[in-house]
Parts: sequence; C-alpha cells; structure tokens
Amino acid sequence: MSATLWPEDERPRERLLSHGPASLSDAELLAIFLRTGTAGMPVMELARHLTDSFGGLRGLMTASQRQFCGVKGLGNAKYAQVQAAMEMARRVMDEPLRQGDPLKSPADTRRFLSSRLATFPHEVFSGLFLDNRHRVIRYQELFRGTIDGAAVYPREVVRQALELNAAAVIFAHNHPSGVAEPSQADVSLTRRLKDALELVDIRVLDHMVVGHGEVISLAERGLM
Repeated sequence: MSATLWPEDERPRERLLSHGPASLSDAELLAIFLRTGTAGMPVMELARHLTDSFGGLRGLMTASQRQFCGVKGLGNAKYAQVQAAMEMARRVMDEPLRQGDPLKSPADTRRFLSSRLATFPHEVFSGLFLDNRHRVIRYQELFRGTIDGAAVYPREVVRQALELNAAAVIFAHNHPSGVAEPSQADVSLTRRLKDALELVDIRVLDHMVVGHGEVISLAERGLM
C-alpha cells in the first residue's frame, strides 16, 4: 500500500507538514522517502522492517551498496537516492567551512568534521589545512584503515601540508565504534605529528576524535 492511500491523519507526509519532521518516528520518515512498499509489504511495514534490520536509520543510511540492495524491494535506484540525500546533508553542514572562509567557531568545526567522518564503518584520518589567518585551504582525507585503526605516516602529512602551503592544521579521525574517547595511541600520534610539523613551522591547532553524536577535542582536554 502506498502512503497516499492511508487515512489522511495517519499519513506521515501530512503529519510532517502539519506538525514538523521532528514529530515523526524514524520509520515514518523512511516511509516518506520510500514512497511505496513492495509486493505483500505496505510501505510503513517495509520501513519498520528496514529500521529493525539495519539497527536504525544510521545503519541503513551507511550500509554498503551490496547490503542495501540485498534487501527485497530495494535496489540501485533507492541506493542512489540515499547517497544523494547523504551528500546533500554533508554539503549543508560544510557551508560554514568553505574554501577561503575563516574558522568562525569550534562548533562549526565540530559539525563539519562530524558530517564528514561520523558515518564511515572504518577509520579515516583527515586534516583541515589552514592559512596564517585560519582560513580554510582544504579538507583532505589522508589515510584510511580498518574498523580498528589507520596507519598514519608523519612524513606524508608534512609533505601534504607543505604542498598546500598551510600555516596550521586541525587533525581529525573517527572511531567506528561510536565512542569518541581518545586513546593513548591517539595522544601519542598527535604529539609525533606536532613535533614533525613544528620543524617546518606549521602549527597543529587540534586533533578531534569523532564518534556517534560526539566530537572530542584533544586540545580542550590538554592532551597536546
């Protein structure tokens, strides 16, 4: 059954328009996105099935193409829709940190890094390279790893920073476990990178660890 055939006061789209998106459950939001169900499974039932199967919207939206398309009723077209929606959300979050703009607040930086890193199922180590007025030169993923960690090579980080003529850098990486608490290895790596970059007069302003819904600053913790 299509959502358009439900009683009007039960239709997620009408409820969203009347009461706002925050009033809807995850499954109801997903039903609006899916629009129709599959043979023998109405759209709301399909939406509930998907949120249960993937452990919520986060699991569904970050599923691989193979995992996503392996569910009956979903295919490449729906997967492309999900990826487009995710990228649009990232670009909205990126607005405060466009190339050439100065960093305006730690909150903007946290939101940007979270939008870029929080959904990876593996660890990604990145750098936000800045000029001497703390204007954004480039955000760049530097190293990718596994669910347990990523190998980071200070020599390559220094090379990239010099190539971009950066005066400062903010490092960030995600914890796929969702727990943002920095490890001792994170602290040791930050100090090694800071020492290496100081030799070429480039400042390390911070290293942020991104979890699910939380971003922890090593600078704020006094760990640098």
